[in-house]
Order: sequence, then C-alpha cells, then structure tokens
Amino acid sequence: MYPYPSRPQSNEKQSLPDPNCGASPESSGSFWRWVHMSQSCSLVLAGWLRGWICVIAILTMYGFSIVLVQLKNPGLLAARATWRHQYIRPFDRVFIAFCLPLYFALPIAAGLDAVRFRWSSLPFATVYVGLALLALGIMLVAWAKLVNPFAESTVRIQTERHHTTVTAGPYRIVRPPIYVGAILMFPATGLIVGSLWALVIGLLLAVLFVWRTAMEDRTLRRELTGYEALVAVTRYRLLPGVW
Repeated sequence: MYPYPSRPQSNEKQSLPDPNCGASPESSGSFWRWVHMSQSCSLVLAGWLRGWICVIAILTMYGFSIVLVQLKNPGLLAARATWRHQYIRPFDRVFIAFCLPLYFALPIAAGLDAVRFRWSSLPFATVYVGLALLALGIMLVAWAKLVNPFAESTVRIQTERHHTTVTAGPYRIVRPPIYVGAILMFPATGLIVGSLWALVIGLLLAVLFVWRTAMEDRTLRRELTGYEALVAVTRYRLLPGVW
C-alpha cells in the first residue's frame, strides 16, 4: 500500500481540503488511492490477458470462417444447427451425452483454474502453440464446410438432399477433416489460456472425436454410396501416413 505524502508539522490546526470544492488529487490522499486502484485494475487485466487473447482469436477466426461458409453453402449452417432429427444413431447419442458437458465445462474450468484459484499454470510460450493449433483447426473445419454441403452435426444419410460422397478439398487428405480440426482446436484453448485442467478437458474431447471418427467411418462405408471409392483414394482417417 502506498504511503500518503507527508504534511508539514505545525502547532496550528491543519485544515483539510474539501473534496467537493474542486480539490485536485495531488492535494489529498485520494491521488494515492487512485494510483493504488489503477494498479489493482492493471493486475486484474493482466491476469485475464491470455483469456482475452483466446476470446479475440476464437471470435475473429470463427467469424471469418462463418462468413465464408455462409457465402458458399448458405444452407449448411442452418442444417448443422438442427441436430434433433427423428433418428439419432446410438453412438451419436453417447457422443452427445459426453461431449456437451465437457464442451461447456472447458471454459468454466479455464476461468476457475487460470484466474480464480490458479490450480495450475503453463508458460506463456504455449499461447503461440495454441494459436497455431486453433488457426489450423478452424481452417480445416471451414475448408471442409466449403466443399461439403452435407456436413451436418449428426451422422445420417441425407436421402432427402440426395447425399453423395465428397472427394474434393481436404477430403483428399483425410476422410473426416472436420474431426481433425476439432481435435486440434479443443486442446488449443487450454494452451492459450494457460490452464492444465482446460487442456485435460480438451484432450478428453479430442479422444471422443477419435472414437466418433471410427464409428462414423464404419457407418458410411456400409451405407453411403461412393464412400468405399473415397476410402480407396483417401486411405487415412485422421493422421496421414498413420491412421
């Protein structure tokens, strides 16, 4: 706490300035209180710096990708928002039941860990790694949505829309590029905000997407016309050269 400026000693009674009579901060202890408050606010803002970086990066990248997808495939975003179809496959029900709680827990854990209780910390260098993973993940997801008008949120054969196999763009590299993007994006959040707990939740979400990739690939190979031809050309599901 900052000391107040010393006042000259005198036998006469010192009169204090009236704060309501135009006294300046320098003429009273209010100046030092103002300085102390300003530094406290600076510390609070500094504690949220990584959080602000994460929020701004996500809003900027997501916003740009949404505009591109809306211009290219205007009906896709509405179709992805309507995930309650008459029939949802059992493995999709399991996926949603685990994914949604973890999805909402991630930012809560990040705030409690990195700012409120400080259970863990990661070096600031992880911000750059996280931003790179986030940008790459969003780029893959947006690229896939630009070329695939059937990229809904649930796994189903869209017979009413004459569902066909997409072989262009990132589908020439891996078969579910949207899942690859998601696997990169979720751990990136924990790295950016500096929370080990958020990173763990992001990794759990990544594991869920790996499992869903295997289940969806099995379904499409059995039910979607032309998908086996894609498998013959694009051999890998998630990691080129590995799996």
